[in-house]
Amino acid sequence: MLTVPQVLALLGVPQSTFYRWRQVGKGPRVIKLPNGAVRIRRSEFDRWLSDLEECT
Repeated sequence: MLTVPQVLALLGVPQSTFYRWRQVGKGPRVIKLPNGAVRIRRSEFDRWLSDLEECT
């Protein structure tokens, strides 16, 4: 499971961009833990990135 800071580092985007993507349904699916923390499964992150790839 990846934390938001880890995902931000991998993508190289600001936190505000990540949360805006989530708000409009364009970001990877997340798991919200009981303490309010957000985690992203590595497999979900990889799937989301793969879906963004353009076939040429």
